[in-house]
Amino acid sequence: MAKFTPQAELPLSEQAQIRRDKLADLQAEGRDPFLHTKYDFNAYATQVKENFQTMEGTVVRLAGRLMSKRGMGKVSFCDLQDTTGRIQLFVKIDELGEEEFARFKKYDIGDIVGVEGEVFKTKTEEISIRAKQVVLLSKSLLPLPEKFHGLTDKEIRFRQRYVDLMVNPEVKRNFIIRSQFIKFMRDYLDSRGYIEVETPVLNTIAGGASARPFVTHHNTLDIDMYMRIATELPLKRLIIGGMDRVYEIGRIFRNEGMDPKHNPEFTSVELYQAYADFHDMMDICEGIISGAAQQILGTYQVEWLGEKIDLTPGWRRMTMVEAVKEYAGIDFGAITDDAKALAAAQAIGVELADAAEKTWGNALYACFDQRVEEHLVQPTFITMYPVEVSPLTKRSPEDPRLTERFEAFICRSEMGNAYSELNDPIDQRARFMKQVEQRERGDDEAEMLDEDFLNAMEYGMPPTGGMGIGVDRCVMLLTGTDTIREVILFPTMKPLAEG
Repeated sequence: MAKFTPQAELPLSEQAQIRRDKLADLQAEGRDPFLHTKYDFNAYATQVKENFQTMEGTVVRLAGRLMSKRGMGKVSFCDLQDTTGRIQLFVKIDELGEEEFARFKKYDIGDIVGVEGEVFKTKTEEISIRAKQVVLLSKSLLPLPEKFHGLTDKEIRFRQRYVDLMVNPEVKRNFIIRSQFIKFMRDYLDSRGYIEVETPVLNTIAGGASARPFVTHHNTLDIDMYMRIATELPLKRLIIGGMDRVYEIGRIFRNEGMDPKHNPEFTSVELYQAYADFHDMMDICEGIISGAAQQILGTYQVEWLGEKIDLTPGWRRMTMVEAVKEYAGIDFGAITDDAKALAAAQAIGVELADAAEKTWGNALYACFDQRVEEHLVQPTFITMYPVEVSPLTKRSPEDPRLTERFEAFICRSEMGNAYSELNDPIDQRARFMKQVEQRERGDDEAEMLDEDFLNAMEYGMPPTGGMGIGVDRCVMLLTGTDTIREVILFPTMKPLAEG
């Protein structure tokens, strides 16, 4: 973590009062820093350092935050931090003048200044700016407290991201990579003829995924509405309407727990392509993640969650039946009835959820979920999911108990979910009704019945491949971070107790 020189240890309230007194003095002198509306600068800290040979001796103007001050009588050394990094300021009374130097000596760590000066190297060979003018642009009224030294307390870092970014500028790298990843996805899909669209965040029905929604109330209409848990159903309406390749990158809201891989609001990309299937989606998923790693990081080799991951294209593809056979020792392909499937699962200590129907498909999925996922470290596509857990997916022509669906796993984490989309409205209605029955049995994460979507399907939906990818987890992978809170600028946090 970055280091800085802490201020004199006074009670916080006393330090804050001293800063306010300094501001009052400046305002009384007619030098209110908050009256500045603009500062014309022409260089960045990193730019000066990287181009020192050509910039040495030139006069530049920079703007940023003072992060340290070291005084030696008539000379002060400071670290100025701008959006690119830090550079040392050399501030001397002979250059600034006695009056301005006296004012500068009163500036505090955290103050935002504009600096004009000459690029040079000190006797210790540190690239610096010999200040000829320093303008106070904004007064920092709160000091960085000692507990922020290095700012390693994650709770404080996530709650006060603005301080985290000030004190630990390397944190910004995660969010630069996040921005680059989203741009890469857009370019990748746009180049393949996809159209980016926007669909409603508020809906009268929560659909497109199995999840518990957030509920709000629309005052004018006097109805409850749901914040979206997926963008699937609106996007598939667009496919039906003739927009053959669409995608949306957007915020999703799920009223679920918080852990290192989950935040109640997160970002996903969902995309749908007419006349395609889940095999096409596998190619796109692999292309996005491995392509982003190569372009952003310059390598397919990454480290994440303590594992060395190889993202080189050509990821392993295996069915769920094959995965359960390999890792859990049960051959569901040889089991034909529900009772034997349940017995096989129970024999290895796997129990189905109370609300789950006691079927072959649910037994297969429970074995996968509880015994197989932990083994999926290298990039792997698990295909052919049971129909019970895939209400919007087309059945397999070879085995109607299974669907043409995959999930992509890396380091035991689900990265993407895709289907050969169900386009039979009669089958879709029957599956929705099963979901309704599950809700009646107490499963409040089951799909809701969407009559308008069924109506749209009855006009005719082409064979379609669809996929959702979790943006936050992909960024966790690319940045090597172990919690989703490191890649969301303002993660959801439990409110602090008052008093």
